[in-house]
Amino acid sequence: LKSGGIIPVFCVSGVTNTGVKRMMDILARYAPCAGDFEKVIGTNPNSGDEVIHGPSINDSLAARVFKTISEEHIGEMSFFRVYSGKVNAGDDLRNTTRNNSEKMRQVYFMNGKNRKDAPQLIAGDIGAALKLKNTHTGDTLSDPKGLILLPKINYPTPNMSLAIKPKARGDEEKIANGLAVMHEEDPTFLYRVDSELKQTIISGQGELHLNIALNRITERFHVELEKEVPRVPYRETITGKAESKYRHKKQSGGSGQFAEVWLRVEAANRGDGIDFKNSLVGQNVDRGFVPSVEKGVKTVLEDGVLSGCHVVDVKVDFYDGKQHPVDSKDIAFKTAGKHAFREAFLGARPGLLEPICKVQVKMPEEYMGDVMGDISGRRGKVMGMETDGKFQIVNAQIPQAELYNYANTIRSLTGGRGLHSEKFSHYENMPKDIEKRVISKYKKSREEN
Repeated sequence: LKSGGIIPVFCVSGVTNTGVKRMMDILARYAPCAGDFEKVIGTNPNSGDEVIHGPSINDSLAARVFKTISEEHIGEMSFFRVYSGKVNAGDDLRNTTRNNSEKMRQVYFMNGKNRKDAPQLIAGDIGAALKLKNTHTGDTLSDPKGLILLPKINYPTPNMSLAIKPKARGDEEKIANGLAVMHEEDPTFLYRVDSELKQTIISGQGELHLNIALNRITERFHVELEKEVPRVPYRETITGKAESKYRHKKQSGGSGQFAEVWLRVEAANRGDGIDFKNSLVGQNVDRGFVPSVEKGVKTVLEDGVLSGCHVVDVKVDFYDGKQHPVDSKDIAFKTAGKHAFREAFLGARPGLLEPICKVQVKMPEEYMGDVMGDISGRRGKVMGMETDGKFQIVNAQIPQAELYNYANTIRSLTGGRGLHSEKFSHYENMPKDIEKRVISKYKKSREEN
């Protein structure tokens, strides 16, 4: 157990109190205690030098918060383990992760939901503290006179994502609070509000993990949630060159608007982003209108032309135009720049890029064929294979659009014995038939709205 070579598995139920006593008896008899470990290794947060403590109450304190829960009537409760030294109620400690002080007003031993005052906790003890000022899951607490920062916990990367939205209007704040509390209690539960996709995305270790988190938000914050398929952040770009000349003219009784913008566009290298410049000569256009044209172009870059996605890797040159001594204004050149860029973009062989993810699947060897076939069916490319004991590891690149619910598929294909992780890699050109479907779906949704 000490080396991690054996990992015990127990079948217990806290609800019915089945098997709990037997599990505790086995842990008490066979699990290593704090004194069985030779040293506690960390770093000095100021110098970065290695710091070594013995697992003794005579060494300086080293403790880590490993779990945080939020109770409705008592606030946040932080569970921590003491690795070395001791903690007394009322101690002033140092949070070396966040570089702030923390006072341990009261510390407790926990027995289920029941708290028992603990005047002192020593190396090897697990305790809890209420309402810490600025200490969160994974943080290190130490003696201010003997600073130590314990190694960072590397949490597993999410392998499943969902989009959520409230069933009722006005519940957005409740959802935001609920998501923040869930992440504080469980760092493997992640969330983000994606302004590009206009969705709230939650990510976790699987369908069960996400469902439990959503059920807890519903129960504790009294808000109903709906699940959606996460949208895919495609990108728009061009593969050729084009020019456009757009005149914006508006006359409606009062002062008018006039601007004419001439633009050239061409494809940039993948990953170069947007390069906007002007090569104006002469006095046809006042140089003060250049920022207005750039603003108009940026509006299209954010909103997209083909599918409502960001435009990337395009060179834009504002090379000429015309103005009116009275009617030319910033708004006129912004509007003209916007439409000129759209026209040039559509004439430069536009297309879509799709995000590609690095995917790693670990499974017993007998499931290799099924997993490899599934990867091919998802337009994936196998990049390599490795062996880990009796397990095989497949490294592949798969389009993100093909990965929704992939965790369930892997579980089904491998009888629950396979694991996978996924991480964004890069963007690639999308096959034309799929590109047409995406653009058609976008146009249809705009017409319906």
